[in-house]
Amino acid sequence: MNAGTERPAVTGDDRAAESRRPITVVLIDDHRLLRDGIRRILESQGGFSVIAEAENGTDGIDQVRRHRPDIVLLDVALPGPGVVETAEQLRAVSPQSRVVVLSMYDNGALVSRLLAIGVHGYLLKSISYDELLANLHAVYADPNRLVLSISQQSLAVSGVESKLTTREHQVLVLTASALSNAQIAARLSLTEATVKRHLRAIFAKLGAVSRIDAVNKAIEAHILSGNERQGWQ
Repeated sequence: MNAGTERPAVTGDDRAAESRRPITVVLIDDHRLLRDGIRRILESQGGFSVIAEAENGTDGIDQVRRHRPDIVLLDVALPGPGVVETAEQLRAVSPQSRVVVLSMYDNGALVSRLLAIGVHGYLLKSISYDELLANLHAVYADPNRLVLSISQQSLAVSGVESKLTTREHQVLVLTASALSNAQIAARLSLTEATVKRHLRAIFAKLGAVSRIDAVNKAIEAHILSGNERQGWQ
Protein backbone atom coordinates (compact mmCIF):
# COMPACT_ATOMS: atom_id res chain seq x y z
CA MET A 1 0.00 0.00 0.00
CA ASN A 2 1.49 3.36 -0.98
CA ALA A 3 1.56 6.37 1.29
CA GLY A 4 -1.24 8.09 -0.58
CA THR A 5 -3.80 5.45 0.37
CA GLU A 6 -2.83 4.86 3.97
CA ARG A 7 -5.38 5.84 6.60
CA PRO A 8 -4.01 8.06 9.35
CA ALA A 9 -3.62 6.41 12.71
CA VAL A 10 -6.03 7.41 15.49
CA THR A 11 -3.94 9.23 18.05
CA GLY A 12 -4.45 10.09 21.67
CA ASP A 13 -4.97 13.68 20.61
CA ASP A 14 -7.87 12.58 18.38
CA ARG A 15 -9.50 10.77 21.28
CA ALA A 16 -8.96 13.74 23.55
CA ALA A 17 -10.59 16.05 21.00
CA GLU A 18 -13.64 13.80 20.89
CA SER A 19 -13.84 13.76 24.68
CA ARG A 20 -13.87 17.58 24.64
CA ARG A 21 -17.00 17.70 22.48
CA PRO A 22 -19.56 19.91 24.24
CA ILE A 23 -22.34 18.02 25.99
CA THR A 24 -25.56 19.00 24.22
CA VAL A 25 -28.53 20.19 26.27
CA VAL A 26 -32.17 21.12 25.64
CA LEU A 27 -33.67 23.43 28.30
CA ILE A 28 -37.42 23.20 28.98
CA ASP A 29 -38.64 25.87 31.39
CA ASP A 30 -41.31 28.55 31.13
CA HIS A 31 -39.15 31.19 32.88
CA ARG A 32 -36.88 32.87 30.36
CA LEU A 33 -34.72 34.46 33.05
CA LEU A 34 -33.94 31.06 34.55
CA ARG A 35 -33.21 29.57 31.12
CA ASP A 36 -30.84 32.44 30.33
CA GLY A 37 -29.00 32.01 33.63
CA ILE A 38 -28.62 28.25 33.28
CA ARG A 39 -27.52 28.50 29.65
CA ARG A 40 -24.81 31.04 30.47
CA ILE A 41 -23.44 28.98 33.32
CA LEU A 42 -23.49 25.72 31.34
CA GLU A 43 -21.80 27.19 28.29
CA SER A 44 -19.26 29.40 30.07
CA GLN A 45 -18.14 27.03 32.81
CA GLY A 46 -19.36 23.53 32.22
CA GLY A 47 -18.41 22.40 28.72
CA PHE A 48 -22.05 22.21 27.61
CA SER A 49 -23.84 23.51 24.53
CA VAL A 50 -27.52 24.48 24.86
CA ILE A 51 -28.80 23.59 21.39
CA ALA A 52 -32.50 24.37 21.93
CA GLU A 53 -34.95 25.82 24.45
CA ALA A 54 -38.68 25.51 25.02
CA GLU A 55 -41.15 27.14 27.39
CA ASN A 56 -43.70 24.30 27.56
CA GLY A 57 -43.73 20.52 27.50
CA THR A 58 -45.22 20.12 24.02
CA ASP A 59 -42.59 22.31 22.33
CA GLY A 60 -39.91 20.70 24.46
CA ILE A 61 -40.83 17.25 23.20
CA ASP A 62 -40.60 18.52 19.60
CA GLN A 63 -37.17 20.05 20.25
CA VAL A 64 -35.85 16.87 21.83
CA ARG A 65 -37.21 14.76 18.97
CA ARG A 66 -35.44 17.05 16.51
CA HIS A 67 -32.08 17.43 18.27
CA ARG A 68 -31.66 14.23 20.35
CA PRO A 69 -29.53 16.00 23.00
CA ASP A 70 -27.26 14.35 25.53
CA ILE A 71 -29.21 15.91 28.42
CA VAL A 72 -32.70 17.37 28.83
CA LEU A 73 -33.24 19.79 31.71
CA LEU A 74 -36.97 19.73 32.46
CA ASP A 75 -38.83 22.05 34.83
CA VAL A 76 -41.30 20.24 37.08
CA ALA A 77 -44.14 22.75 36.54
CA LEU A 78 -44.84 23.65 32.92
CA PRO A 79 -47.80 24.67 30.78
CA GLY A 80 -49.22 21.71 28.87
CA PRO A 81 -48.88 18.05 29.85
CA GLY A 82 -47.78 17.28 33.41
CA VAL A 83 -44.17 16.51 34.19
CA VAL A 84 -44.71 12.74 34.33
CA GLU A 85 -46.42 12.60 30.93
CA THR A 86 -43.85 14.98 29.44
CA ALA A 87 -40.95 12.92 30.79
CA GLU A 88 -42.50 9.73 29.41
CA GLN A 89 -42.75 11.26 25.95
CA LEU A 90 -39.20 12.64 26.13
CA ARG A 91 -37.91 9.16 26.94
CA ALA A 92 -39.92 7.76 24.03
CA VAL A 93 -38.71 10.22 21.38
CA SER A 94 -35.05 10.21 22.50
CA PRO A 95 -34.24 7.19 24.70
CA GLN A 96 -30.53 7.99 24.84
CA SER A 97 -31.08 11.48 26.31
CA ARG A 98 -30.62 11.82 30.05
CA VAL A 99 -33.70 13.58 31.48
CA VAL A 100 -33.04 15.61 34.63
CA VAL A 101 -35.95 17.36 36.36
CA LEU A 102 -35.49 20.69 38.13
CA SER A 103 -37.98 21.41 40.90
CA MET A 104 -38.86 23.67 43.80
CA TYR A 105 -40.63 20.76 45.50
CA ASP A 106 -39.06 18.16 47.80
CA ASN A 107 -41.53 15.47 46.76
CA GLY A 108 -40.44 11.87 47.24
CA ALA A 109 -43.61 10.36 45.79
CA LEU A 110 -43.18 12.31 42.55
CA VAL A 111 -39.50 11.33 42.41
CA SER A 112 -40.46 7.67 42.65
CA ARG A 113 -42.90 8.03 39.74
CA LEU A 114 -40.33 9.81 37.60
CA LEU A 115 -37.55 7.32 38.32
CA ALA A 116 -39.91 4.49 37.40
CA ILE A 117 -40.23 5.86 33.86
CA GLY A 118 -36.50 6.31 33.39
CA VAL A 119 -35.72 9.87 34.47
CA HIS A 120 -32.03 10.19 35.39
CA GLY A 121 -32.24 12.92 37.99
CA TYR A 122 -34.37 15.15 40.21
CA LEU A 123 -32.59 18.26 41.45
CA LEU A 124 -33.95 21.02 43.65
CA LYS A 125 -33.56 24.57 42.37
CA SER A 126 -32.00 25.48 45.71
CA ILE A 127 -28.72 23.74 44.73
CA SER A 128 -25.75 25.83 43.64
CA TYR A 129 -24.57 26.17 40.05
CA ASP A 130 -21.47 24.17 40.97
CA GLU A 131 -23.67 21.32 42.22
CA LEU A 132 -25.77 21.50 39.05
CA LEU A 133 -22.67 21.25 36.84
CA ALA A 134 -21.25 18.36 38.87
CA ASN A 135 -24.52 16.42 38.74
CA LEU A 136 -24.96 16.92 35.01
CA HIS A 137 -21.39 15.79 34.31
CA ALA A 138 -21.99 12.72 36.49
CA VAL A 139 -25.21 11.69 34.78
CA TYR A 140 -23.66 12.23 31.33
CA ALA A 141 -20.57 10.18 32.17
CA ASP A 142 -22.58 7.17 33.38
CA PRO A 143 -25.99 6.33 31.85
CA ASN A 144 -26.77 4.21 34.92
CA ARG A 145 -26.14 7.06 37.37
CA LEU A 146 -29.05 8.73 39.15
CA VAL A 147 -28.64 12.21 40.64
CA LEU A 148 -31.03 13.33 43.37
CA SER A 149 -31.20 16.25 45.78
CA ILE A 150 -34.15 15.53 48.06
CA SER A 151 -34.49 15.03 51.80
CA GLN A 152 -34.49 11.73 53.69
CA GLN A 153 -37.98 12.56 54.97
CA SER A 154 -39.22 12.97 51.41
CA LEU A 155 -37.74 9.62 50.43
CA ALA A 156 -39.46 7.98 53.39
CA VAL A 157 -42.84 9.39 52.32
CA SER A 158 -42.27 8.08 48.79
CA GLY A 159 -42.56 4.51 50.04
CA VAL A 160 -46.02 4.97 51.53
CA GLU A 161 -47.95 4.54 48.30
CA SER A 162 -46.32 1.18 47.57
CA LYS A 163 -47.25 0.02 51.10
CA LEU A 164 -50.98 0.62 50.60
CA THR A 165 -52.85 -2.42 49.37
CA THR A 166 -55.31 -2.10 46.49
CA ARG A 167 -58.24 -2.37 48.90
CA GLU A 168 -56.74 0.25 51.24
CA HIS A 169 -56.36 2.62 48.32
CA GLN A 170 -60.00 2.07 47.36
CA VAL A 171 -61.09 2.81 50.93
CA LEU A 172 -58.89 5.92 50.96
CA VAL A 173 -60.42 7.23 47.72
CA LEU A 174 -63.96 6.78 49.08
CA THR A 175 -62.92 8.35 52.39
CA ALA A 176 -61.71 11.37 50.42
CA SER A 177 -65.23 11.68 49.00
CA ALA A 178 -66.52 11.97 52.60
CA LEU A 179 -68.40 8.69 52.54
CA SER A 180 -69.20 7.15 55.93
CA ASN A 181 -67.91 3.75 56.96
CA ALA A 182 -71.33 2.27 56.24
CA GLN A 183 -71.40 3.83 52.74
CA ILE A 184 -67.87 2.62 51.98
CA ALA A 185 -68.77 -0.85 53.19
CA ALA A 186 -71.83 -0.95 50.93
CA ARG A 187 -69.88 0.39 47.93
CA LEU A 188 -67.11 -2.21 48.29
CA SER A 189 -69.29 -5.09 49.57
CA LEU A 190 -67.45 -5.18 52.91
CA THR A 191 -68.49 -5.13 56.53
CA GLU A 192 -68.10 -1.91 58.53
CA ALA A 193 -65.63 -3.71 60.78
CA THR A 194 -63.45 -4.48 57.76
CA VAL A 195 -63.59 -0.84 56.62
CA LYS A 196 -62.51 0.28 60.11
CA ARG A 197 -59.62 -2.20 59.99
CA HIS A 198 -58.50 -0.82 56.62
CA LEU A 199 -58.73 2.73 57.93
CA ARG A 200 -56.57 1.87 60.96
CA ALA A 201 -53.95 0.42 58.58
CA ILE A 202 -54.12 3.53 56.36
CA PHE A 203 -53.70 5.85 59.36
CA ALA A 204 -50.66 3.89 60.53
CA LYS A 205 -48.98 3.89 57.12
CA LEU A 206 -49.63 7.58 56.51
CA GLY A 207 -48.90 8.66 60.08
CA ALA A 208 -52.40 10.18 60.21
CA VAL A 209 -54.58 10.82 63.27
CA SER A 210 -57.95 11.29 61.55
CA ARG A 211 -59.78 10.75 58.28
CA ILE A 212 -59.20 14.31 57.05
CA ASP A 213 -55.54 14.11 58.12
CA ALA A 214 -55.15 10.89 56.12
CA VAL A 215 -56.72 12.49 53.04
CA ASN A 216 -54.52 15.59 53.31
CA LYS A 217 -51.35 13.55 53.73
CA ALA A 218 -52.29 11.31 50.82
CA ILE A 219 -52.71 14.37 48.60
CA GLU A 220 -49.38 15.79 49.76
CA ALA A 221 -47.72 12.47 48.89
CA HIS A 222 -49.44 12.40 45.47
CA ILE A 223 -51.26 9.19 46.42
CA LEU A 224 -54.53 11.05 45.79
CA SER A 225 -55.17 13.97 43.48
CA GLY A 226 -56.82 17.15 44.70
CA ASN A 227 -59.88 16.26 42.60
CA GLU A 228 -60.44 13.14 44.72
CA ARG A 229 -60.89 15.30 47.84
CA GLN A 230 -64.38 16.30 46.75
CA GLY A 231 -66.27 15.75 49.98
CA TRP A 232 -63.88 17.69 52.20
CA GLN A 233 -63.93 21.02 50.33
